[in-house]
Amino acid sequence: MATVIDGKAIAADMREEIKADTAELVAQGVTPGLAVVLVGEDPASRVYVSMKEKACAAAGIFSDEHKLPAETSEADLLALIEKLNADEKIDGILVQLPLPDHIDEAKVLDLISPKKDVDGFHPYNVGRLATGNPLFQPCTPYGVMKMLERTGVDLKGKEVVVVGRSNIVGKPVALMCLAEHATVTICHSRTQDLPAKVAAADVVIAAVGVPEMVKGAWIKEGAVVIDVGVNRVGEKKLVGDVEYDAAFERASAITPVPGGVGPMTITMLLYNTVVSAKRRAAGE
Repeated sequence: MATVIDGKAIAADMREEIKADTAELVAQGVTPGLAVVLVGEDPASRVYVSMKEKACAAAGIFSDEHKLPAETSEADLLALIEKLNADEKIDGILVQLPLPDHIDEAKVLDLISPKKDVDGFHPYNVGRLATGNPLFQPCTPYGVMKMLERTGVDLKGKEVVVVGRSNIVGKPVALMCLAEHATVTICHSRTQDLPAKVAAADVVIAAVGVPEMVKGAWIKEGAVVIDVGVNRVGEKKLVGDVEYDAAFERASAITPVPGGVGPMTITMLLYNTVVSAKRRAAGE
């Protein structure tokens, strides 16, 4: 039976560390600042932005919110990004996705200064991650790595199977595991004999967005299972990408859904913002 990896507890510990680092920076005359830009009325995005605002306040980070109407023009949004790039009080810029259809997402994200790209999505930062010299790493996969580190999982020489190849989680977490000297296999919808691939893994990272697609019977005895998926089944039930109960019986450690990877995403956003503020304090 598995040990449950408590994402809430790990996130809470990290947020206390972030709060202490922020207080130290403020004492030096530098208050970490995060600008959050929300265009339109997407309900899920509004909830997420509200959570970010509260998390910033609790950590002592200055939160600069820009809530714009859905009809905001692409030119006006780009002008705002330029203004935030030049604002010395802002260490991180986050544009909440999705954007309205008339705005080119790639154009907006590409304009964010790589030095303020705390989401880690700018092509410059993706390239630095790929070459093993990251500036900012995407928050959800970075959170996965912190969970593994704080649970005492040493990836050196381990077989890691990542199920899912998205730019947001699958690809970056594979690169991060490679940097820790793991042997990494990325699986996806066209992978042949997925059960056999998963069964060979010492660590399984599921990020495919399909409810309970990874069956518990596939998990090798003693493997570590990180489930990034959050899928709504019915009106109230949330499940991951892994068949939890069956996997729990075989794994040595597993993340629950909810309460696993989820709490780490905003935590790593705060972490990246404070790292950016430390660079500003150092004159970098």
